[in-house]
Amino acid sequence: MLDLVAIIVTLTAALAWLNQRFIRLPTTIGVMAIALLLSWGLQGLAWLGLPGLEDRAAGWVARFDFNELVMEGLLSLLLFAGALHIDLDRLKRYRWSIGFLATLGVVISTLVIGAAIYGLLRVAGVELSWLYCLVFGALISPTDPIAVLGILRKAGAPVDLELRIVGESLFNDGVAVVVFTLLLGAAAGGEALTPGHAGALFLQEAGGGIALGLAVGAVAYALMRSIDEYRIEVLISLAVVLGGYALALQLHVSGPIAMVVAGLLVGNKARESAMSETTRAQLDAFWELIDELLNALLFVLLGLEVLLIPFAGWQLWVAAAVIAVLLGVRLVTTGLPVMLLRETLGFRRGSARILTWGGLRGGISVALALAIPSGEARDVLLTITYLIVLFSILVQGLTIGRLVAWLLAREGA
Repeated sequence: MLDLVAIIVTLTAALAWLNQRFIRLPTTIGVMAIALLLSWGLQGLAWLGLPGLEDRAAGWVARFDFNELVMEGLLSLLLFAGALHIDLDRLKRYRWSIGFLATLGVVISTLVIGAAIYGLLRVAGVELSWLYCLVFGALISPTDPIAVLGILRKAGAPVDLELRIVGESLFNDGVAVVVFTLLLGAAAGGEALTPGHAGALFLQEAGGGIALGLAVGAVAYALMRSIDEYRIEVLISLAVVLGGYALALQLHVSGPIAMVVAGLLVGNKARESAMSETTRAQLDAFWELIDELLNALLFVLLGLEVLLIPFAGWQLWVAAAVIAVLLGVRLVTTGLPVMLLRETLGFRRGSARILTWGGLRGGISVALALAIPSGEARDVLLTITYLIVLFSILVQGLTIGRLVAWLLAREGA
């Protein structure tokens, strides 16, 4: 395992340097783009009759369990790091719109996308059960703010939009994972999915995650308040994430939701009254570095995953159609709260368009697709998911900054 870690860290460092030195894209998008080009180059060599390098690289990438790496490793750290820097008082202003997107928004997206992929696959001649189509709807619903946040800040996007995108993503990641787990259990394991059963499981996962997050966050707060040593306090925050997420898995409650709640508690309550200025500075520096490094690693692996995913021509037009439906659903589910709450919360003109185009899909969707049991359903849905994620990051991610700048210029004109 050490050799795998050494290879991926070294490769990520090299690609990050190339991007910073010559390409100058946002780090996450840049390293993924270069990794993707590298993968395509290896596939080109195989097409020319030199398959050795591609086979070796594919064998190396296959040794990584991407789903386990993301869902049981990186996700907990990234969600905690994201929640740690959110101002809870300001987040409360958008609690209704964020709450809508993280609950009903995820459910609506799951149903509409599930129905769309069901019909599209029928047109393509692929028979897939309704439940597996809903599974796809759930895994493609969570948005990933990591790649877009740096671009929004560089473009001078209003802080309220940044906060809303991050807040929505942190919570809908957790809810979408719970919905995905319920639907996958019904589709793959034959579990009965009655409304009562689904509601009880959702309450256990989501409610249990909130309770666990509050508990571990409160313990961290009490421990931090009792001492003044930044090294120990940073270690406590790390223990909250690793230990709390492991405990969530054992208790069968939502680890992502628990980490968001714990991060909000530590980042607000503990920061306010349990940390010295030195501890705040060191804690922020530590988690900002963790956030940047892990996202770079994640996006490099995402670019290399193309070596393992089989593609067919019909999947391209199906993915393109799903992208159009995704954007339409997001426009409705984001535009409605913005219109209803525009005067109350002071949303700017063009907010709905920025929030729609800024709803990127990322590594979580691919990780969830990889959790589907081996078979035709997994092969079909994984490929379509990957194509959507590529479009989302490379097209939406690279153009959202221009959209923000254009809308802000119009507002100022």
